Amino acid sequence: MTAKQIIAMALGYCGISNSELARRLGWSPQLLNKRMNTGKFTVEEWQQIAEALGAKARVGFIFPDGKEI
Repeated sequence: MTAKQIIAMALGYCGISNSELARRLGWSPQLLNKRMNTGKFTVEEWQQIAEALGAKARVGFIFPDGKEI
């Protein structure tokens, strides 16, 4: 699944538009669309997006022995 698909699904779940998410992030709608099309977001930006949606973002690794980082 791409970043664009994940964000689109989250927006649909929250019932808000791309423009509203951009407003909540303090970004222009054009910048948000460009970033969604490239899929390039930092971990901090994922956290900002999650906060703007009233959610939590999780990024990490789970190893075969069960260790999570």
